[in-house]
Amino acid sequence: MWSFRTPGAGPGDFPAMLAAMRAAGGLARQTGPSRFLFALRWKLGALLRWDAPSAGVGARVASLRDRLPADLRDAPRGPDSESMPLKAVYELDMEAARELANKTVHTVMHLGWVRGANGDHELRMAVLVKPNGWFGRLYMAAIAPFRYLIVYPALTRQWERAWREHAEAGRRDPRRPPGR
Repeated sequence: MWSFRTPGAGPGDFPAMLAAMRAAGGLARQTGPSRFLFALRWKLGALLRWDAPSAGVGARVASLRDRLPADLRDAPRGPDSESMPLKAVYELDMEAARELANKTVHTVMHLGWVRGANGDHELRMAVLVKPNGWFGRLYMAAIAPFRYLIVYPALTRQWERAWREHAEAGRRDPRRPPGR
């Protein structure tokens, strides 16, 4: 579970946070080390066909959306983007889920909007990974240090900066309340 600081955020600001994250850009706007790791991963995936359509959601594994209760299955998906390899499952006022599947894993990223200890609301992220066989387990073990030492800290900085910039834009425009 990862928490992202969002000073001044209120209970209705989750859509604003998602918009700020989208405006901050995807992988292309990550730090150099993170971009390098993702570029290396996608190059290896292309060479070894890890990401072939036959290994993805709807082919190798059913989408999480197909297994949700009716209220979530009927909820809006949210937008997909070429800059984000995880595809939308659902997007509500206080939570969203995205997923990715390939020959190594089936991954679900859940984003939730919760009240933090200081009273402000904050973004929380959980990434659930189901490795695909022994190779998937080996792959996840091999990339774990890079995820925890490089990728997630860079993502945290990017998303927290996105919120600060969004809130600052709200302060500059008096017609737009901070955090909205």
